[in-house]
Amino acid sequence: MKNRYQPKPLLTKREREVFELLVQDKTTRDIAKELFISEKTVRNHISNTMQKLGVKGRSQAVVELLRLGELEI
Repeated sequence: MKNRYQPKPLLTKREREVFELLVQDKTTRDIAKELFISEKTVRNHISNTMQKLGVKGRSQAVVELLRLGELEI
């Protein structure tokens, strides 16, 4: 059986978790509490994802992730 090439996921597991909570209308504080990380870390994950996508805001990032099939509502 041949190994099939698997493209590297766009988001890290943690970035995906942050955005899955973000689309549920959770605040930075809510997300931090739920994932047991600091609010600054949540903001860093959001910022890193926005940079990867080349977008300027959280809502744009969500739209782009949905378009790419990286996120579902």
